[in-house]
Amino acid sequence: MSTWDQRFQEEKYVYGTEPNVFIADMQKKLGLTGDALAIAEGEGRNAVFLAEQGMNVTAWDYAASGLEKTNRLALERGVSVKTELIDLNQAIWLQDKWDELICVFGHFPKELREKTFKGIRNAVKPGGYFITEVYSYYQLEYKTGGPQDKSLLYSPEEFLANFPDWRIVHFFMGEVVRHEGDLHNGLSHVIQFAGQRI
Repeated sequence: MSTWDQRFQEEKYVYGTEPNVFIADMQKKLGLTGDALAIAEGEGRNAVFLAEQGMNVTAWDYAASGLEKTNRLALERGVSVKTELIDLNQAIWLQDKWDELICVFGHFPKELREKTFKGIRNAVKPGGYFITEVYSYYQLEYKTGGPQDKSLLYSPEEFLANFPDWRIVHFFMGEVVRHEGDLHNGLSHVIQFAGQRI
């Protein structure tokens, strides 16, 4: 059993049940519809939110316990989310599949990040969006959430290098306050990216 599987075993939602603030704000700003994929989605708070906005949502995670909680939250909220047990190392990215793809605090080794970015570039439909909030490498000093390994944290250059021909709707690096369950709490240093494939 993975660390994440163990973490999500408890009854409580460790990151809460409300969506990430940035995802919610961008969703409302852009008014997106259609098919959405949430990767490294954990316990499902963002996927369920997208489903509540009328999207057809699929959630990927490699912790079965997290996906079980996603299904439970969706049932409680009266929406449907398709859950798939996916290790991003083995993910199959279908071309031009998604109108929206989100990743909230998904932190991976550099090689997997590059592979995942490549998959995202192919899988988002032309006109579709990739929206993400992650911790920057400055987050180590804040100690309010995220991995304590700098190699798992992001630099802004990664987004500009991986999405050079996308229309950037929103790009931000700096401080925000996050209160998401027990594990994301307080002043944090993040990177926010919302890009449209053109």
